[in-house]
Amino acid sequence: MDAADTAADAATAADAGPAAFAPEAVASEAALALTDEQRKIRRTLRDVLAERTGPEENHAATATPEGYDPELWARLSGTLGLAGLALPAEYGGGGHGPAALALACEETGRTLAPSPLLATAVLAAPLIAALGTPAQRAELLPRVIDGSLTCALAVPGGSLALALGLTGDNTAEHWSGGGRAGGIQARAVADGGTGGRDGSGDGSGGRDESKAGSGGRGWRLYGEAAQVLDGHSADLLLVAAHTGGFARSRTLLFLVRGRDGGIPGLVRTRGTALDLTRPHATVELRDAEAELLGEEPADVLGALAATGRTAAVMLAAEAVGAAGAALDRAIAGLGPAARPGRPAGSLQAARSTLADLYVRVEAARSLTYCAAREPGSGPEGGPLALAQALEALSATAGEGVRLHGGGTAGEREARHFYRRAASDELLFGPARRLRARAAERTGLFGEVAA
Repeated sequence: MDAADTAADAATAADAGPAAFAPEAVASEAALALTDEQRKIRRTLRDVLAERTGPEENHAATATPEGYDPELWARLSGTLGLAGLALPAEYGGGGHGPAALALACEETGRTLAPSPLLATAVLAAPLIAALGTPAQRAELLPRVIDGSLTCALAVPGGSLALALGLTGDNTAEHWSGGGRAGGIQARAVADGGTGGRDGSGDGSGGRDESKAGSGGRGWRLYGEAAQVLDGHSADLLLVAAHTGGFARSRTLLFLVRGRDGGIPGLVRTRGTALDLTRPHATVELRDAEAELLGEEPADVLGALAATGRTAAVMLAAEAVGAAGAALDRAIAGLGPAARPGRPAGSLQAARSTLADLYVRVEAARSLTYCAAREPGSGPEGGPLALAQALEALSATAGEGVRLHGGGTAGEREARHFYRRAASDELLFGPARRLRARAAERTGLFGEVAA
């Protein structure tokens, strides 16, 4: 069946009501080549989310100090093992790989469920697994997997997309800072020392930084990171900072651990988010104590880029799930009870538009799961899938707003989906730059980039 036939069938299904038109009803699980285990993950997660999420439940969850429902997160991570789906089995994870986690993200995206899944399991945990020392991995990953530890990735200057290599080469710009100023600066101090400044050119206090950083001690961070996802509530911050001055300039990752009573030199301020289900914070570090993640030398920028490409797949899966749900609701706006008095020509035009949107959503879903099944780390198809998914979500939610009309409950719900698309583009895009960077990396218009 080609795209034209699919669109025609979808347009016909619009007259039969939203259930017949829903992407999950039209696109079979077999078409996605899901295993029995993956189907079980999807069904179980969908049932749990149906019980605990919805417009009112999500609003109440975002109003909590955490920005999400802790009880729901405990059930998703501790009981269902959501946080550890793709993490190694040796630490208690499922070891299922990106495809299983993408399925989970699609379901959380359908309901716009606020949770630490993205910040903790998608952004932070893979970096701990890739760069952490054996002791750090053994301590932190089991706690991430059982849901008792939440994490956030903090990068300076609001440059998350660049730091993850999604919209540019993260090795080509000093996004983490440079020299003595800008971004977030890390300096080595004597173990257990206060870290007083001595005016040395590299800010290291005249010590061997690699030795000072060993054992997880002897570092202080100074600077600020904005738009840190879940940064106001995370138990553990992974902070990207510049060190080494000009002579040994490099970016490293540091652990800033939360504790009762706060941390001297650390101030976290929750910000106003476009999408309330994506809470973020400004993190200020004023000589805050930190621990080096892993050991030097380490390919920190490479690990960030690989994590970014995998994160793009998960973000695309979330956007696909949200687009599918927004399409369901747009169809509901054409149901028999919602269309009295509308001209026949207007209904036909709307059905044609929704048929086109259905094809866009399914194309984005196919790209997402193809990328999720790419071998190796950091799937190259992730950014392309994310660009396609964000555009599909934006278009579908926008059509839902138009069909439902102003002031209705359906219109307000459609706007929630639209804000998710806009928020993700601001944080991880825009779509045109995602495509441009993907083309650059794969050598579509020239040599393959780093």
